[in-house]
Amino acid sequence: MAESGALTWRDLLADTRRRVGEDPAARWLCQVASGTDDLNAIAAEIPTDRMVAHLDAMLARHEAGEPLAYVLGRWGFRHLDLAVDPRVLIPRPETEVVAGVALELARSLPPPITVVDLGTGSGAIGLSLAYELPADGVTVWLTEASDGALDVARANLAGIGRRAANVRIAEPGRWFDALPDGVVADLVVANPPYVATDSPLIDESVTRWEPHAALFAGPDGLDDIREIAATAPVTLRPGGWLVLEIGADQGDAVAGLLRQAGYRDVDVRPDLAGRDRVAVARRP
Repeated sequence: MAESGALTWRDLLADTRRRVGEDPAARWLCQVASGTDDLNAIAAEIPTDRMVAHLDAMLARHEAGEPLAYVLGRWGFRHLDLAVDPRVLIPRPETEVVAGVALELARSLPPPITVVDLGTGSGAIGLSLAYELPADGVTVWLTEASDGALDVARANLAGIGRRAANVRIAEPGRWFDALPDGVVADLVVANPPYVATDSPLIDESVTRWEPHAALFAGPDGLDDIREIAATAPVTLRPGGWLVLEIGADQGDAVAGLLRQAGYRDVDVRPDLAGRDRVAVARRP
């Protein structure tokens, strides 16, 4: 893109649309570069050279194949606007469904309740639960093995306002090992790695840019789900719920391993496309 000269934000938005080939991506890029969400209000203004350079840099990254969420540095999830970068997975609509199921179950429980979001990444599920559940009688624990991902989750904590007081961020650690002694959960939710190591179905841009530790889980993609199912009873109270995001082809396998592990009320629920996506089970 040329120096700003007499170009206005209206001109830059039009040029960005030509390069990106779509909205709302072009508008989002210009919003981030300009520092405002209201491009109409500044349409006739001339951007600074620094703003133009920022937009140029983002466009170069996008054209090199970097996911738009990482280029923007933020991504929407349910009611939240989350900071994201390559230390965490990009929140997806399928995971919004998982959060919705967890919310439904959490609301059915008598307060006070304790919820644990295992492997929180950006904090998407756990922070959504804290934000959307009542302000009183709710404690949400976030766990994560990655120091970098926890830094992202901490940055997103401020975005939920006063509900942040209900959130506890555990020290880095694997699954339940991260929790302090004595934590008893009424509901555990996780979006664990569930992609088979050699899966041909995962998009190249995902394997190139997103953290592999949050994606891959052994030859059948179930290694981490098996571990969580086996160890959850140490923290999950009798009658408490376990909610897991799973792969679209894993419904029968996950339901089987949960029943084999002794869980009751096992159910597999679909995502918005009708594919198996959420495994739900209750500890006996």
